[in-house]
Amino acid sequence: MTSKSARFETLAIHAGQAPDPTTGAVMTPIYQVSTYAQEGVGNHKGYEYSRTDNPTRTALQDCLAALEGAKHGLCFASGLAATDVLVRALVKPGDLVVCGDDVYGGTYRLFDKVHRNVGLKFLYADFSRVNLVDAIPDGTKLVWLETPTNPLLKVADIEAVAARAHAVGAKVVVDNTFATPYFQRPLSLGADFVVHSTTKYLNGHSDVVGGVMMTSDTEAYDQIKFLQNAAGAVPGPMDSWLTLRGLKTLHVRMDRHMESGLKLVDWLVKHPEVTHVYHPLLETHPNHAIAKRQMSGFGGMISFELKGDAGRAGRFVAATKVFTLAESLGGVESLLEVPALMTHASIEPEKRRAIGITDGLIRLSVGLEHIDDLVEDLEGAFRA
Repeated sequence: MTSKSARFETLAIHAGQAPDPTTGAVMTPIYQVSTYAQEGVGNHKGYEYSRTDNPTRTALQDCLAALEGAKHGLCFASGLAATDVLVRALVKPGDLVVCGDDVYGGTYRLFDKVHRNVGLKFLYADFSRVNLVDAIPDGTKLVWLETPTNPLLKVADIEAVAARAHAVGAKVVVDNTFATPYFQRPLSLGADFVVHSTTKYLNGHSDVVGGVMMTSDTEAYDQIKFLQNAAGAVPGPMDSWLTLRGLKTLHVRMDRHMESGLKLVDWLVKHPEVTHVYHPLLETHPNHAIAKRQMSGFGGMISFELKGDAGRAGRFVAATKVFTLAESLGGVESLLEVPALMTHASIEPEKRRAIGITDGLIRLSVGLEHIDDLVEDLEGAFRA
């Protein structure tokens, strides 16, 4: 077994993944099985039905928990499934949830169109600039935080948000999908729970949809584990295995995503067709100091404003040949999209504009292709 004090790269490759006891297989097997033989009634080897537990999923959960510095991890069929179960475990009808104003469109849709209908109350705040006493009032039960945010890449001070939330008796969830545990570990900064869409950087190959929740709160874990089993939105063994495989190269990929991302940021900042670039490691970013304090780096996510209207943005993203016009992010291939018309279309237009998601905003997920090819591709789109 790998020591919990091992370094990140070692944990990514070995945590939760001892050689298979039956065959000695070095890679965790794909336990493509629904049920398990019991030696007697209720007498089993820790597994009875794969909705409840599966050895491949267990390995993935243990590895992810180790990377985030958590005691427990629970995987789900999608990031939104993890979000849904976590909210239902932590709050009840009538409770107040304070959420960041700039979050993934699917998160906003789940909160505003589903959970609000069963009696939950939601307030939205820009945690990157608002007074936290005003943003998190007395009576708040849960604070939902993305940092950096999607798609404007705002950065919130996790430690300060957690301190204020805990002062009023609220729990804090941080969606760490954009930063990954390689660059940011919210639990060490005071967060109570961390969630990821494992679809993105953690898997890294755009071939799996999944989600995960991690915590060191054992009592809360037991409750969430009960709901995970009861609701049944769990990943299959093949999806778990693919994500586990992707984790082994997370550190290598994130370093390259960051290297290429920073080069593109420098190029975009100087481009005459770009009016604004959003990236937390830019010194001109309003939250740059916080980002440098709580993050050791950042991946390949960049947003920028293109001169002109939505039609021009649409022509730009349709003209690329290396960047693929598609939703999602964090894969080895480079993607781009127009958030107002794609990932965040579920947010009402007036709310999008108030947040700052304009029709000319373009979001890039910089992949692992050669940086010169990426620059040439974007330059061709500018010309088009």
